Amino acid sequence: MSAAAHPFEAFDSSGPGVPGGSLLPSDPVEPSDSADPFLHPALFYEDEREYVAGTVSFVRAGLAVGDPVAVAVPGENLRLIQDELGDAADGVRWLDMREAGRNPGRIIPGVLRAFADAQPAGRRARIIGEPIWAGRTETEYPACVQHEALINAAFRGRTVSILCPYDTRRLDPGVIADAHATHPTLVLSSGLEQDSTAYDPADVVARYNEPLPPVADALSLSYDAESLSRARHIATDEGARLGLTGTRLQDLTLVTAELTTNSVVHGGGSGTLRVWAEDGHVLCEVRDKGRLADLLAGRRPPARDQRGGRGLLLVNLVTDLVRVHTDEDGTTVRCWFAR
Repeated sequence: MSAAAHPFEAFDSSGPGVPGGSLLPSDPVEPSDSADPFLHPALFYEDEREYVAGTVSFVRAGLAVGDPVAVAVPGENLRLIQDELGDAADGVRWLDMREAGRNPGRIIPGVLRAFADAQPAGRRARIIGEPIWAGRTETEYPACVQHEALINAAFRGRTVSILCPYDTRRLDPGVIADAHATHPTLVLSSGLEQDSTAYDPADVVARYNEPLPPVADALSLSYDAESLSRARHIATDEGARLGLTGTRLQDLTLVTAELTTNSVVHGGGSGTLRVWAEDGHVLCEVRDKGRLADLLAGRRPPARDQRGGRGLLLVNLVTDLVRVHTDEDGTTVRCWFAR
């Protein structure tokens, strides 16, 4: 995994190149504040026994005081926790992270905020979220680790605890090092809890703002305000030719429409669209001259009375993976759709 050269910065002329962005940076990722009610520990475990001990104690502590509890981890780990809890499992909200969090960009709005926002005021929402597991690909990982860093901005000041398990036996040492940087508190395999001396989520967000690998063989076309409909139809036809059908093809059409329209409105008036197949997926990519300024663009549930600003959120919710790269020349958004 290569390091990124360009951090997210404010864009001060033509606007952000992706829907949901803003002209000024918001929700900066800052060092943790000891007075902040938000808690975000990483749980390091080496085997099933340590995993069950750390997660079940977290769940039972919440249930004992009446706190709402959700568990979003891969299915095989769900079963470990459920079996240990027995009848107490009925009081927990369960989600298979392999499905709910396949795209890391949807975890904050679709899993964490969806649960925390629904709880009564004054109650601490407790969530176990395991977005990084052995088997996550190198393509997915930058989006995963940026998600872990951005949790700290998304929940700052809220009475929420999010425990993130990490398998130290099966995950790469670099992944464990990144966990030290994205979590202010560490729960070691011994059960000992300590502050992270490497906590630096802003560095993680910047470091994984990686240029996306080039693709040689892809349908490519330029578009502007006059050719948005043509771009959408061409992308849909190409997606169908490459094997997308039904809802997946509709999702590609929707995502193409959202991204290209927002390029025209916010990203300098034009852009480039590409569509191709790769490793069992159809991918679409939009590149424009906008600059992503809002770190949490596409990761906030919209206010009920909000008009607009839902584009990148919708993109995150319907795709299997979204990767974004922004630099001084513009922004690239690349989306994956499983065939």
